[in-house]
Amino acid sequence: MRDWAKTRRERTRHLIELGGLVQKAGLVDLTDDDRATMLGAFLDLADQLRIGREGDDRSPQQLASGWRRRGLRAFDADAAAMTQNEHGPITEKERGLSGKKELE
Repeated sequence: MRDWAKTRRERTRHLIELGGLVQKAGLVDLTDDDRATMLGAFLDLADQLRIGREGDDRSPQQLASGWRRRGLRAFDADAAAMTQNEHGPITEKERGLSGKKELE
């Protein structure tokens, strides 16, 4: 494979993964798939990483560190859910919902 094709394939994969993160965060549904709204949110996020957040004493590095921890927890929760799903669907009993009254 030529170098340019390999580079293009790697870039495409990276962009697809980033799109998956947008979906995983729920931004597509929360914005009704409005690309301008999502871009505005991303620009605001980039500003926070450059200069911090107004009214927040944390540095941009501290904000990023907190976001990273939250993201890692979300990845861990997804991995745990996938492991559970490999063993079959989670039943109402396993969720602690055994009766109709508990479902309401």
